[in-house]
Amino acid sequence: MAIRQTQSYLRSLFARRGITPRRQWGQNFLIDLNLHDVIVKAAEVGPADVVLEVGSGTGALTSLMAARGATVVAVEVDPALARLTAEAVAGLPNARVLQEDALRGKHELSPIVLDAVRSGLAAGPGRHLKLVANLPYNVATPVITNLLVHAELCPELMVVTIQRELADRLSARPASPAYGAVSVLVQALAEVSIVRVLPPTVFWPRPKVDSAVIAIRPVAAKRAQVGDVAWFHQLIRQVFLHRRKYLRHVLAGLWRDQWTKADVDAWLEAQGLSGQLRAEALDVAEFRALAQALKERWPP
Repeated sequence: MAIRQTQSYLRSLFARRGITPRRQWGQNFLIDLNLHDVIVKAAEVGPADVVLEVGSGTGALTSLMAARGATVVAVEVDPALARLTAEAVAGLPNARVLQEDALRGKHELSPIVLDAVRSGLAAGPGRHLKLVANLPYNVATPVITNLLVHAELCPELMVVTIQRELADRLSARPASPAYGAVSVLVQALAEVSIVRVLPPTVFWPRPKVDSAVIAIRPVAAKRAQVGDVAWFHQLIRQVFLHRRKYLRHVLAGLWRDQWTKADVDAWLEAQGLSGQLRAEALDVAEFRALAQALKERWPP
C-alpha cells in the first residue's frame, strides 16, 4: 500500500470503492511517499513503541509503522477508510484498527481509544506511547492538547502532520500574532520543533494552505514545574478568551465580586507584574508563576 500511494493510485482506488474525500473530516492524503519515511524516522518508531495514529486514512503510514514492529492503534472515523486501513495491515497482528471518533468531546478523548492504548502498553514491559499521524486538521488541536495534559497517557513523543498555521501557533513566541493559549500549554509541558514544512502539492486533494510535520516531546521536568496541569490549562484558556483586555480586567472578572480592581493591581504588583499587561505579553515562565500564585490565592 505505501509503495503504491500515488495520486493516480488513490484516484483509481477511491473510484472503484465509491469513496469521495470529505473536506469536513480533513481528508487530505500524502502522495509524496518519502514523507511517510520522514515522519516514521522523526518519530523513531520501533518494536518497543505503542503508536496511536488518529486519521489512518488508507493505512499507508499504519502499515509502515506496523512493519517496523510497533504496536499500532489506528483510529479512523470514516467507515470506508477504516476498511482500507484494515486491508493495508491484514496479516499484521500488531496493528489494531478502530472505526471510531478519537474524541468524545472537545476536551475528552474517546474511552474506547484510550482503552486500546492501555491494552497495547500492558502487553509487554518497557513500552512507550507515541502519537504519530497525519492528523485531520479539524481534530488536530484537541487531540494534541488532550493527550498532552493526560495524567496517565501522555505520549513520550508526538510527530504529527498538521496545518502550518497551527504549527506556528504551537511554537510562537510571546507578543507575536500566533501566540495564544495552546502555545503556552504546549511549550510549558514540552519541547516543540518543526521537522518539515509541506506545500499543498504533496497532498491529494490539495489543501488550500501549507502543512508541517511537527515534533512535540513532553518533558517530565517541565510538567513538574507546572504542577497542577488541569488548573494551569483551565486558567490559560480563560485568560486568552480575553487576550486584548488588560490582565487586571481579566483576573477581576474571573473572581467577580471577590476582589476589586485595586485589589488585583496590588496583588499583581506583589507578583512583579503590571495590571496593564495583556495575556499575550507574558512568557511561559510568567504564566507558570501566575498560575501557581492564583491557585494559592483562590484554591480550586
